[in-house]
Amino acid sequence: MNSSQQPRPARLTVGVVGAGRVGPALARALQQTGHRPVAVSGVSDASRRRAAEMLPDVPLVSPAQVLEHADLVLLTVPDDALPALAEGLAETGAIRPGQLLVHTSGRYGTAVLDPARRAGALPLALHPAMTFTGTMVDVQRLAGCSFGVTAPDELRLAAEALVIEMGGEPEWIAEANRPLYHAALALGANHLVTLVAQSMEVLHKAGVARPDRMLGPLLGAALDNALRSGDAALTGPVARGDAGTVAAHVSELRKHAPATVAGYLAMARTTADRALAHGLLKPELAEDLLGVLADGGADGPTGPTGPTGPGDANGAEGGTDR
Repeated sequence: MNSSQQPRPARLTVGVVGAGRVGPALARALQQTGHRPVAVSGVSDASRRRAAEMLPDVPLVSPAQVLEHADLVLLTVPDDALPALAEGLAETGAIRPGQLLVHTSGRYGTAVLDPARRAGALPLALHPAMTFTGTMVDVQRLAGCSFGVTAPDELRLAAEALVIEMGGEPEWIAEANRPLYHAALALGANHLVTLVAQSMEVLHKAGVARPDRMLGPLLGAALDNALRSGDAALTGPVARGDAGTVAAHVSELRKHAPATVAGYLAMARTTADRALAHGLLKPELAEDLLGVLADGGADGPTGPTGPTGPGDANGAEGGTDR
């Protein structure tokens, strides 16, 4: 097999090294287009159960045996484990010349697979910009999913074809830009999960019975607005310069959810900077607000009835854009 010369990969036998949430889903997606999963390796009980559910009748074997049986090998292990895995596979002679090795790390390009390439492997970096659950819903979510793709020039067509066959859309990322690309996704997705989880916890403390139901429409609209309009979609007390409201927030969070305060302050400072830069936050209101954030909300400005009293710039109801 010389996949580097094929504009579209032939039907391949597929192996998975690392049956986390990603590998079995990609193998299942490839199976639906005619490729044939033949072997999977997993260490934990959870990964073995996941492999059995997602890839029934595919044997669970060692990593070396996966490479022995597969033309296309998905290396779906944690980022920090990938360099040692590539070196180990090369040193043990597990790699066959012409074998496609595909890792799914966002951080790395193909250079991390250089030991395997020197042993004759054909390296590809195909990172799905998607969050995974470890269930069949992941296969469905690959439809229209962007993949951050890095590949040698001679393998670009093969990489593109594999991504398209899995239902994805290839986005070419230069080797040197992989860490920056991955950091951007972590900012948007991983940190979003943390923020949403904290928001639900605080709403529960405030007496809301179904925080998820309350947040769903609000967060859906906020995400849609942000994707459409960027910083112009900023709303809320920080963007308005409501220093008293922000001080009240921090005070209450310190009492009831102290673990959220550092994140709230960090995001509020960043929001204030962006709102100022884009002309949304009036400079004359920014001074008090930034003072509250610098003090951690301890001595924020107060109106006649306290931090959330009539001194609010938008009136007692706080405006209509919350």
